[in-house]
Amino acid sequence: MAHPATLFTPLPDRKVRCTACARYCVIPDGSHGFCFVRKNEGGRLVLLSYGLAAATQVDPIEKKPLSHFHPGTRVFSIGTVGCNWRCRYCQNAEISQEREIIGRPLSPAQAVDAARRYRCSGVTFTYNEPTIFFEYARDVIRAARREGLFGNFVTNGYLTPEATAALGPELDAISVDFKGSGEAGFLRRYVDAKGPEPIFESMADLYRRGVHVEVTDLIVPEVGESVEATRRLARQVRDDLGPDTPFHLLRFHPDYRMREFPETPIATLERLHAVVREEGLRFVYLGNVWGHPLEHTYCPECGAVAVERFGFTIRSWNLDSENCCRGCGARIPIVGRPPADYVPTFATPVS
Repeated sequence: MAHPATLFTPLPDRKVRCTACARYCVIPDGSHGFCFVRKNEGGRLVLLSYGLAAATQVDPIEKKPLSHFHPGTRVFSIGTVGCNWRCRYCQNAEISQEREIIGRPLSPAQAVDAARRYRCSGVTFTYNEPTIFFEYARDVIRAARREGLFGNFVTNGYLTPEATAALGPELDAISVDFKGSGEAGFLRRYVDAKGPEPIFESMADLYRRGVHVEVTDLIVPEVGESVEATRRLARQVRDDLGPDTPFHLLRFHPDYRMREFPETPIATLERLHAVVREEGLRFVYLGNVWGHPLEHTYCPECGAVAVERFGFTIRSWNLDSENCCRGCGARIPIVGRPPADYVPTFATPVS
């Protein structure tokens, strides 16, 4: 469904420059951008995927992953077709690399109705890069907020200052998904992106605008597991966003065009976890390793388990009504609390 885009600049000869992502595609009349869903029609940019959902699902917010933002809640997840990256290991390549504009109609009002019907606390844009369908996501979030729901992005962070200025007033939270610790060589070879600088800039800008930020780093064995790269990323996150920024090290599994690679060894993740902690980040998690003790939130003051997790579920909630550790009283920087009707796996009361 072609819909007028807002993130673009008109150029001579009826060309346009798209300002949604850091590629800054210059698009001649009648052509598409790199993402395939933003098109120049007569010197004006339109979004072809507006209101067309290629994937929807009700997810725990921990799946995004967001561990410090309204834990224990459900979110209505929406994805469309297209992407501004070409990740060779993409889990959602059937939609992210789709050239045809497909999807079932889902207006902003319908999306919010579905979120409320399934007792979700928010709407999340995920599965493909939401920046490329900014105008649709913005309208859904605005409708959701009017109904008391929050809105967040799962993003590669490859944004522009124009995009972060537009997103800042709309978003409640983002999960910024680094690949291979943001190493430029890794991004060029396996993602088709020039480098990490736009990611750092957009992440810091959204943080300054009051958006809750969590960082993930997909650790790809053999080609994206550098200790020094992880150290540099952790240091930059600490300096730009602060030591309380949640940092998730994710286990890679083979997919799409990288099926010959093995899963990330758990020992590698544990080693990099120690590196990130050495750099001063206080809340570091392992992802895609269900049952590992480094899934939990630990109190940085007394070391007690503040939130015990198994995968995407909370097993015990050991914080008081102000999200302070019940062991020592230290404040744990978590936004919100599990819903009143949430029952942890071990039936530890949430109070």
